[in-house]
Amino acid sequence: MTFPVRGFFVLAFLCLWMAACPAWAGHGAKLPPRPAILLVAFGTTVPEARTALEHLEAQVRQRYPGVEVRWAYTARQVREKIRTQGVRVDSPALALARLADDGFTHVAVQSLHVIPGEEFHNLLTICSRMEGLPKGLRRITVGAPLVATSADVRRLAAALTSRFADRNRREAVVFFGHGTAHGGDVFYSALDRTLQQISPWFTVTTVEGTPSMDETVHSLAALGATQARLVPLMAVAGDHAHNDMSGDDPESLASRLRFRGIKSVPVLEGLASSPEVSALWMEHLARAWGALELP
Repeated sequence: MTFPVRGFFVLAFLCLWMAACPAWAGHGAKLPPRPAILLVAFGTTVPEARTALEHLEAQVRQRYPGVEVRWAYTARQVREKIRTQGVRVDSPALALARLADDGFTHVAVQSLHVIPGEEFHNLLTICSRMEGLPKGLRRITVGAPLVATSADVRRLAAALTSRFADRNRREAVVFFGHGTAHGGDVFYSALDRTLQQISPWFTVTTVEGTPSMDETVHSLAALGATQARLVPLMAVAGDHAHNDMSGDDPESLASRLRFRGIKSVPVLEGLASSPEVSALWMEHLARAWGALELP
């Protein structure tokens, strides 16, 4: 049996067209949601300080089994320096671009900053601009930093004071933050006031904001403190904790206190290592994850 040549080509074309139809139909179809979590910290150049971030990552992986979890650092200088240590961490923009390129569609971004300062607001801008790009991420949500509301301040104050309820008589506990010229700096003062209402032996100080180190040292001397535990009010106990807080430089907090006759006891552990504190970040992540509105 033979086919006319013309009829053969028509039949062949029809077969090829029918085989290609599913592919054509699926080319523009919306892919099923594929979610991921991006943890975003300022970053640290101190290798041992990254243990605190690993502690929090372990909690995230336990809470969201099977979900892709990645990291980004907002500080460019930190990223560049740790690259010389053989550690590569993306910027938030590059991390989101990689997630999109790897086929993820929905990302819950969790900020591990302490306050909604410049770093956090830059992160919000990046996420808003990268959401909904063609062939990109369909949905990006951002979890709030550690303290972003008055309720957050009260809960953090309660967590911090309970963590150091074993303080000695005439021993102060100083929570050491970075501080900023950004308006978000007011959260440090709000936390300080809330701590003072619980006990005058708990206080906040900052490197570049309010309350200042000089104000804190003066207050502790007036209070009659003989000893002060110095605790980083940061996700990790990084460079600022080792140098500006507890270092030997005359301008460090430890040196200023020593000059006034107050002994310092540094606690070189980041907030992300504390279960009571990291629980607050985890709650913010839960809200960001819920806002993805996954089916």
